[in-house]
Amino acid sequence: MSLIGDYRNGEVKKFPGKKYVKAVLEPTYDVAKRYLIGPMLEINKAHLVMLKEKGIISNHDAVAIARAVEEIDVEAISGSSYDEKYEDLFFLVEGLIIEKAGQVGGNLHIARSRNDMGVTMYRMVIRELLLKFIASVQMLKKSLLFMADKHKESVMLAYTHTQQAQPTTLGHYLLAVYDQLSRDEARLREAYRTVNKSPMGAAAITTSGFNIDRQMMAELLGFDGIIENSYDAIAGGDYLTETASAVKLTCIHTGRFVHDLLLWATQEFDFIRIADPYVQISSIMPQKRNPVGVEHVRSLLSAVTATAEAAIHMQHNTPFGDIVDTEDDAQPLLWEAIERGSLIFSLLADIVVTADFNTSKMEAIAKESFATVTELADVLVREKGIPFRTAHHLVSNMVREALSNGLKPSGVSAAMLDQVSIKETGTFIGISEETFRKALDPLHFVKVRKVTGGPALCEVERMLKERKETLLADEKWLEDTNDRLDAAKQMLDEKFRVLKGGI
Repeated sequence: MSLIGDYRNGEVKKFPGKKYVKAVLEPTYDVAKRYLIGPMLEINKAHLVMLKEKGIISNHDAVAIARAVEEIDVEAISGSSYDEKYEDLFFLVEGLIIEKAGQVGGNLHIARSRNDMGVTMYRMVIRELLLKFIASVQMLKKSLLFMADKHKESVMLAYTHTQQAQPTTLGHYLLAVYDQLSRDEARLREAYRTVNKSPMGAAAITTSGFNIDRQMMAELLGFDGIIENSYDAIAGGDYLTETASAVKLTCIHTGRFVHDLLLWATQEFDFIRIADPYVQISSIMPQKRNPVGVEHVRSLLSAVTATAEAAIHMQHNTPFGDIVDTEDDAQPLLWEAIERGSLIFSLLADIVVTADFNTSKMEAIAKESFATVTELADVLVREKGIPFRTAHHLVSNMVREALSNGLKPSGVSAAMLDQVSIKETGTFIGISEETFRKALDPLHFVKVRKVTGGPALCEVERMLKERKETLLADEKWLEDTNDRLDAAKQMLDEKFRVLKGGI
């Protein structure tokens, strides 16, 4: 029925509530029953324990409510369809509790609101997904570190502006990717610290006149503390945008590495061979090995970036209060982004660690390139005292002349450099052919770059050693964080068990 038909002559002929149900309430319920039923029951248990321990409800009422909460059939709710009798999952669960415990079941909602419950549930979901995402990032870091160690002496060209720049090693390159990813992980961990604070006790927005214990609620639910200002606890959406931003940046940065992998997989580069499980053959061209696994990673990283960005933009220009922009509509987007991101990073970790790098081709191209001539200019400065800008000019002209004559590095000589110098400055340089050849050797180029962070073997090995230690520390952080959440869950379960037994 059209809107004209609904509202003809200013009279409502048919209330279009079904449209709201189909567009909003049903999809929201379907998402909630998947993600929120577990956190909601944990909050119910923790809140009940707190109300009982603070003497706000009697032992008799607490036992009745606890037994009703315990009887909630999670599987039945997970398989249920939206029932218009209840506005949302909260009212469904509350209705079931009151049905089982009697009207006293309504006292479970003393000193709380769907507002503080909602934000608490969202934070509980996000923190769990974030820890899984961080775990997958650590998997990729471990793969990168393994391959960097394996290829710490594998010489290759580095590129700037998509042009051959200078020789480095594959290990040096992969360590750079690792370091960037480590900073991404640090941002994700900082987002976790922001997320893992409890809003419970803020109630609607101004706390309550009942003598509740917010810190107890935080401890029972595994939070590291509370969001102190109750208005902030309800209105603040930065936990969502910070998490989305950290996820988005991690995907954007990793996408640049993936771009290189796809370029290197071309026959023209032939630097990498993707393992068979991650390629597909053409339906018509027998010779093809399409690196579709890497292509999917690239496109899905973009999809996660866009989804996370959508969650961020839903916060733009919205009121500073309790609004659905930060709740029903934005949350699922963020959850989807994190979940999909976790799968992508796990996949990329497998692709990297199973890849076969064509190191002989990489070294051969480095040896056929003039990318080493920065060292030749440096030699002129160190051994002949020529100002660097002059040395740069002379070597540049020598390379230009060599290329115009179709010469490769093996075709130039110290004598050719002298000819250029005499022509340009009227002076004879006179470095030996041995010194000249060594300066053009990419292995020598890498070997002498021992400055902190350089590609020389001694520096790469030092960095590898330090990163292995920090990776162990990062993994320990993740293990300890999961253990703390498990311990809080066990403590809550035990307190709830005792309460339910009327002890």
